[in-house]
Amino acid sequence: SNGRVTALRPFSEDPDPSPIGPPLVDLLDHPTRIRKPAVRRGWLEEGPGPAQGRRGVDPFVEIGWDEAERLVAAELDRVRGKHGNRAIYAGSYGWASAGRFHHAQSQIHRFLNCLGGYTRSVNTYSYAAAEVIVPHVLGTFGGMLSTHTSWASIAEHCELFVGFGGLVLANGQMGNGGTGRHIQREGFRAAVKAGVKFVNVSPRRLDMEPPADPVWMPVRPNSDTAMILALCHTLRAEGLVDAAFVARCTTGYDRFAAYLDGSSDGLVKDADWAAGLTGIGADEIRQLAREMATKRTMVSISWSLTRQQFGEQPYWAAISLAAMLGQIGLPGGGIGFGYGISNQIGNNVAKMPYAALPQGTNKVSDFIPVARISDMLLNPGQGFDYNGGSYTYPDVRLVYWAGGNPFHHHQDLNRMLAAWDRPDSIIMHDWCWNASTRRADIVLPCTTMLERDDIGMSPKDPYIVAMAKAMEPVGEARDDYSILAGIAARMGIGEAFTEGRSAEDWLKWLWSSSQKRARAQGAELPGYAELVRDGYHRIAPRDDEMVMMAAFRADPEAAPLNTPSGRIELFSEKVAAFGYEDCHGHATWNDPDEWLGNASADFPLHMLGKQPGNKLHSQLDPGAHSQRAKVNGHEAIEISPQDAATRGVTDGDIVVVSSPRGRCLCGVVVCDGVMPGVVMISTGAWFDPEDPATGGICRHGNPNVLAPDIPTSKLSQGPAAHSCLVQVARYEGSPVRITAFDPPDIAPRG
Repeated sequence: SNGRVTALRPFSEDPDPSPIGPPLVDLLDHPTRIRKPAVRRGWLEEGPGPAQGRRGVDPFVEIGWDEAERLVAAELDRVRGKHGNRAIYAGSYGWASAGRFHHAQSQIHRFLNCLGGYTRSVNTYSYAAAEVIVPHVLGTFGGMLSTHTSWASIAEHCELFVGFGGLVLANGQMGNGGTGRHIQREGFRAAVKAGVKFVNVSPRRLDMEPPADPVWMPVRPNSDTAMILALCHTLRAEGLVDAAFVARCTTGYDRFAAYLDGSSDGLVKDADWAAGLTGIGADEIRQLAREMATKRTMVSISWSLTRQQFGEQPYWAAISLAAMLGQIGLPGGGIGFGYGISNQIGNNVAKMPYAALPQGTNKVSDFIPVARISDMLLNPGQGFDYNGGSYTYPDVRLVYWAGGNPFHHHQDLNRMLAAWDRPDSIIMHDWCWNASTRRADIVLPCTTMLERDDIGMSPKDPYIVAMAKAMEPVGEARDDYSILAGIAARMGIGEAFTEGRSAEDWLKWLWSSSQKRARAQGAELPGYAELVRDGYHRIAPRDDEMVMMAAFRADPEAAPLNTPSGRIELFSEKVAAFGYEDCHGHATWNDPDEWLGNASADFPLHMLGKQPGNKLHSQLDPGAHSQRAKVNGHEAIEISPQDAATRGVTDGDIVVVSSPRGRCLCGVVVCDGVMPGVVMISTGAWFDPEDPATGGICRHGNPNVLAPDIPTSKLSQGPAAHSCLVQVARYEGSPVRITAFDPPDIAPRG
């Protein structure tokens, strides 16, 4: 209305639309919106260099686009000329955009590759440990995510669904590249109606929702591997292993079996052993193993289980369990990685090879595992191990970030503040003043998806959406492509970056290229003008129900896995040869540094940072839907009635949550669906430290202030946020004002 977006309506073909998106309307012209290019005044007046505690403290000076382009170009040239391209870090770790062209990571990486390259990051915060270990065991991980057994197959054939880490359907509101029809809740309800029995192996009862009436097995956090190993031992001890499948489709079973039996280390991994670690009774573990062996069983393991110390092990153990059951490749059974976590898992879609923006070639070989950014900034020149190799952290002088919010997804944020102080310059593209942009040196305002044309298309979703521009950009915001094209022109690489194409030209090129790729698979896509006219296009459904690894099961010789043996590697000679003390040649149990098995009086509770159901990670946290879930403005903490009573707190009270790394304020929600000894805090509250420069207590309730910045293991170097002990106590101070959504001071020049 009158050039403004006043409401967002659900897609007509979506039976379960997400409530996360509509509050975007209120944030388009919100005080957090960045309207003009801005430069931290200390950087503008004194030039680049370590910030000495002034990032997040200094006011900003608004400037014009011409000056912004000149400053960015000059700083990139200075760093390249003096330190080389490896001194530029552009992890730009963010969440996949719904738009195929205006995807911030693709844009910034293409731009920097035109300049000669940059230090990059590998893997994700979502499931880094699985990304590295599963290819050693199954040959691929990403390929498995796109070929999951469909929900329809589960409803028709599965009898028992065992969810390690639960099945949190709220996480399925999102999908990389865009979501047309939300199918997770629909698929889950169909399976319940068909009589599938669900087992929720999780510290939180609500990790499986109605209409299921699941068996709840409240396992101690970080002990899933012990429970899975005990299930494997029971299968072996009671003659329930599918020996024919193991012999035909796996390798290394004898080495793994020796570990289960204790002949390799003197410790039998039976149910009695696991009961003391997991809190689950030995008889319950044995009975579950027997039931899994006699029913068509889906072993489902949440992505969250990778985000703990030794996060590789629950995935390797779960694959070993599914292999011993012998049901991998059968309809409705086998193994699953993340049902409920992303809308595309179990979505029975004919995968389409859509074109993407070419990113060119990165001439810099340096990289870091994505969760090691603070280590890199604090320890230039220090060595690190990763997946069998030895590498060195580069001396990064410039961080260029487009897409994502590092002060959301990283751990030990007070440590990250110290690391963030080190580079000479930090340049960011974003549309809102969040904790990261407030700590940048140059901030370039970009558009939202409602302020530009794009195409929403995901290889794992059947809907292609013409994302028509709904309004003009707020203030002087530009899309990432326009921002980078302007800088590229100043640096003499304008033609290399744009290839003479406008954004509209690129959209037509992407569509034409995707049409050709689809045609090669026997599918016809409409013309670009027709897509824009109709608003969306639906890909024809598959003729069959997808079953993960069915071809391999049918003929392992004709369809081998991409592993050294071509089979499922229950023991990996390659991983064993790495010689890592924290990741051996088969799935093992390892005591975490912080878990209930070694809790102390100072830190007696295990804190888990769960994914929020009311925002996408930290995105749209200032919006009404997210704010309704706050407790007196603070992020909520779920705590059991027993633990609340011990501390004399009840619903609505404000508490201090502390760990060896920091403190934050949260609002109490007493919840009998959380096991005693465990507290849950949603991630995504915008970081709001008492001291913007050095940290201190986070007034808003960001759990990553508490979580350790340690690797899962030397193999993957993934994040281990879920291995975290805390204390909770009533807050006795005066009410605090939360400033997370206040924009920084804008000062005049000089």
